[in-house]
Amino acid sequence: MPVSLQKGQKVSLTKGNPGLNKVVIGLGWDVNGFDTGGDFDLDAAAFLLTDTGKVSNQNDFIYFGNLTHPSGAVQHLGDNLTGIGDGDDEQIKIDLSKIPANIVKIAFSVTIYEAEARHQNFGQVNNAFVRIYNEATGEEMMRYDLGEDFSIETAAVFGELYKNGDEWKFNAIGSGYQGGLAALCNNYGIDVE
Repeated sequence: MPVSLQKGQKVSLTKGNPGLNKVVIGLGWDVNGFDTGGDFDLDAAAFLLTDTGKVSNQNDFIYFGNLTHPSGAVQHLGDNLTGIGDGDDEQIKIDLSKIPANIVKIAFSVTIYEAEARHQNFGQVNNAFVRIYNEATGEEMMRYDLGEDFSIETAAVFGELYKNGDEWKFNAIGSGYQGGLAALCNNYGIDVE
């Protein structure tokens, strides 16, 4: 049975799962019924961070425009433009055995595409979640439902996978940001054009 996480809770991914290498991060959401006059397009991304809390280079930012990390450790499975349907809306595959030694944390975020132009924010999004499952077995290991009411935020960090000694742990973050993807990129050391 999967562990249901609360905000700020940290759980080991690998401690009770020897040999676990390949996991999938599933991110999902529903758009609530208020008509904003446009479709919502939410985008998942992963930032591979060094011990400085920043990326080491631009390739450490995995999103719809850069689907695979050069190491092969992180692969985004593609952009879902609507979020319609049950289950994961976007997925990111992680191979723990291939994560470069200088990477100590991977932050998973979701942003609203063109949020300001479309007058959209996370206050109009329901049932947002992040879950981690074992790629080999399909077994869901942990899940974090973002219960927070973000009223003006256009980006959110759902959680972080981080190295602690020899094990990989997951931290349920649930932090909202104003300024969308650009704000997150600046936070993690990505040059925004």
